[in-house]
Amino acid sequence: LGLIDRQEAFSDRSVTILKKIKRYALSVSVLYVAALPFVFMIADKDDAPGLIIVGLVPIFASVVIAVFAAVLQKLLREAIFIKSENDLTV
Repeated sequence: LGLIDRQEAFSDRSVTILKKIKRYALSVSVLYVAALPFVFMIADKDDAPGLIIVGLVPIFASVVIAVFAAVLQKLLREAIFIKSENDLTV
C-alpha cells in the first residue's frame, strides 16, 4: 500500500514484494500442516472432531493468500511489460 501511495505500484519492487508475500503464506501453510498431526491427536483424545476443521482453516486461508499473491504477481509483471512497451512507443 505504501508503494501505491508513492505512485510506484507498477514497479519491479512491487513484484518482489508479492513474491515474498507468496513465499511467506506458503511457509505459514507448511507450518500449520506440520502441526496438524498434533491437533489431530488432541482432537482424538478429547473427542472433538470440530478441532480438526478449525485447524484446517489457517491452512486454507494461507493457501488462498498465496494463490492470490501469485496471480497478482503475474498480472503485475504483465502490466509492467505492457507499460514499458507503451513508454517506448511515442
